[in-house]
Amino acid sequence: MRAWTVASQDDDLRLSEVPEPSLQGGGVVVEVLAAHLPAYTKAVVTGGRGGLLTPLILGPSCIGRVTDVAPDVFHVAPGDVVLDTALLNAGDGDEILVGWVGLGGSGGSERTDRMREVWRDGAFAEKALCAKETMVKLPDAENYPDPARLAFLPWLCVAAAGLRTAGPLAGRDVAVIGATGQMGGAAVMLALAEGAATVTAVGRNKVALDRLAELGPRVRTHQLTGDRTTDATAIGPVDIALDTLGATPTADATMAAYDSLRVRGTLVLVGGVRQDLTIPYSDFMHRRLTLRGSWMSDDETVTRVWNLVRSGVLDLSAVELLKVGFDDPESALDLAERTSGLSFVALVP
Repeated sequence: MRAWTVASQDDDLRLSEVPEPSLQGGGVVVEVLAAHLPAYTKAVVTGGRGGLLTPLILGPSCIGRVTDVAPDVFHVAPGDVVLDTALLNAGDGDEILVGWVGLGGSGGSERTDRMREVWRDGAFAEKALCAKETMVKLPDAENYPDPARLAFLPWLCVAAAGLRTAGPLAGRDVAVIGATGQMGGAAVMLALAEGAATVTAVGRNKVALDRLAELGPRVRTHQLTGDRTTDATAIGPVDIALDTLGATPTADATMAAYDSLRVRGTLVLVGGVRQDLTIPYSDFMHRRLTLRGSWMSDDETVTRVWNLVRSGVLDLSAVELLKVGFDDPESALDLAERTSGLSFVALVP
């Protein structure tokens, strides 16, 4: 079969002919229908987002159709359309993303090393062998008109898990910091679908902000100025701020989100900011604020988001879908790198 592989730490992503996956205990073989190509995939391949365990087939998640299951797999069956979340959780903070970079709360251990050896290959291929724990069935997804569009589900689910940590959204004011990125755009859509009173989309890309504003009258936008006080005043007051920013030179935008919170507000971190946050003890205490971290999502969140999509409450037609095939990995990475907000690239075998 065809697959996108990385042979070594200093290798480029390349199209390869590799053997089809063989079923193993605890495993599920899927025919890959579509896989999201994150905007930062080139950075992953070049080592800018952490080291890959090479050689491997790259790819953090996919929408697939089950073709075979091991004897100890009972929750999915051949013919089912599933989301492969790529998140393999062994408990006690030992988590890995199969076929990708990223470790959970433990930050790495002997057990995560063994997990990555057993479950190494990802989903940028015509077929994938997945751990049963990463499989979530999507009932009736076989009737969805454009399966490639469902490749955006993992990002929606990560955003939903972050928002969920702050409690119910209905009737509350929400801000999404970094809304012009794909995770941020997903979060804006999710907050609207969950009934937020207002959603303030915050970012630097005016074109992407204008597109988010078209989602409806409950969306407010703010283009970051770089001045913490100015930005906080424009963002707030809000009940919930979700930070989806990537690597930034300062933490000013995140702290502007902190400043924008009402009393008893919640700041949730789901992004890739590499800065330390200086939280003023007295202010944090007297405003009775909550600071939460959230990483990836869980099966319950996937099911809840899928139900929003299949019921029409969450309309994925608002997302610009760009499809690519296997033939030119380099051009596909370049295209993905240029996407933002409500645009994404799906690899469709």
